[in-house]
Amino acid sequence: MSADRDAVRARLLADAGWSDAEIAPLAGDASFRRYFRLRRGEETAVLMDAPPPQENVRPFLSVAERLVGYGYSAPRVLARDVAQGFLLLEDLGDDSFNRVLRSGGDEGSLYAAAIDVLVDLRRRPQAPGLPPFDEARILREVGLVLDWFWPAQSGRPADPAMNEEYRSLWRSVVPAMRGDQDTMVLFDYHVDNLMWLPDRSGVRRVGLLDFQDAVWGPAAYDVVSLLEDARRDVPDAIVGAMLERYGRAVDDPAAFAAAYAAVGAQRNARIVGVFARLWLRDRKPQYLALLPRVWRLLEHDLAHPALATLRAWFDRHVPSSARHQAPTPDRFRLPS
Repeated sequence: MSADRDAVRARLLADAGWSDAEIAPLAGDASFRRYFRLRRGEETAVLMDAPPPQENVRPFLSVAERLVGYGYSAPRVLARDVAQGFLLLEDLGDDSFNRVLRSGGDEGSLYAAAIDVLVDLRRRPQAPGLPPFDEARILREVGLVLDWFWPAQSGRPADPAMNEEYRSLWRSVVPAMRGDQDTMVLFDYHVDNLMWLPDRSGVRRVGLLDFQDAVWGPAAYDVVSLLEDARRDVPDAIVGAMLERYGRAVDDPAAFAAAYAAVGAQRNARIVGVFARLWLRDRKPQYLALLPRVWRLLEHDLAHPALATLRAWFDRHVPSSARHQAPTPDRFRLPS
């Protein structure tokens, strides 16, 4: 942090009454944002440092205020310097769902609580100001497969005809994605971004983090994010029970099932491309080991009849060995 930002941070904390707090870094995320825990006696808070121009705290603030207004446990904003990218936030603790699960927490209860938030969110009116999850974005995200994964595994770039066929097939899937209703989509709704707050009641037991990328899009999206987790295997019994639980709020189960499969295929295709890019561009090889799980999830989604032609495209162009074995960094590289 520069001396200028140190001074801005010190002024914000002084104005908020936290100038004498102990400050310790917290784990960050994949962005330029950094987080710090402040402690003064028994009280704690979290400082977000999101330096402009790389980061913009306004989307986070807008979504956080809306979620708190809905009665959810998003962090309350205690102080802010929007221009400089500093937010002082309520501390929701250390008990992420992932941490509680690894410590032996009851999987069914935790996932049920997370699903209940999405059922409640489904009932909310349209949220103005959220960017739309539209066809242009859908196609841009699935294009990451051809931009990064395909050339690295095949040794050659995708030609124009392949690109056009691929995008045309995805365009044909968009209506299925829209078959169920649209809602506010938190976008990264999974166990690493959910906090367990058992002292609260109802939907407030689920603390919400990392929602600044929220969009207006298919209600199935966050359900997929939760149940088709790129980083952990969710047992089939849990997936089935949670889909049944969420399905009680759905008017057209068949349309929702198609939307869930189509959204899942789109999301997992994006993740394949992103994880490939994280190695090929950013030199982060740990993501390659996660690719077989993501391919399994994608294959499961593609098994839905509404995605038959897209499934055939993947069967023609991506061999089984490229899906089910993690690429090795020395061989998985872009053609020169």
